[in-house]
Amino acid sequence: MDDNTVKKYTEERPWGKFERFTFNQKSTVKILTIKPNEKLSLQYHENRSEFWKILSGEGKITLEETIKNFKEGDEFYVPIGTKHTAESLGVEIIILEIAFGHFDEDDIIRLADKYGREHQQKKY
Repeated sequence: MDDNTVKKYTEERPWGKFERFTFNQKSTVKILTIKPNEKLSLQYHENRSEFWKILSGEGKITLEETIKNFKEGDEFYVPIGTKHTAESLGVEIIILEIAFGHFDEDDIIRLADKYGREHQQKKY
């Protein structure tokens, strides 16, 4: 993670450990569930960045022109304005998303969408 808004901190405890991703910052937290063989729109945001932690499943993520396979436990930072998508490789994917900046579901600019939503007024 290369942005100042996400500074992962890990602390060991007698019972195990905890990981902290934000500390006293304004953020919006979501859990994304992507069905098997489905994918998010190729999109970007003008007013927010996102941190994703893969909680379960495996698939492919696109960040700008880079495509990477991911699995449970992987983490990604998506800066404001970065084209991105996530795609299932046949299994359900669950992603923890922490968004930074002004959050609004209408701040989704779809560049491609397998469900035909890239030209709709409402962006969700």
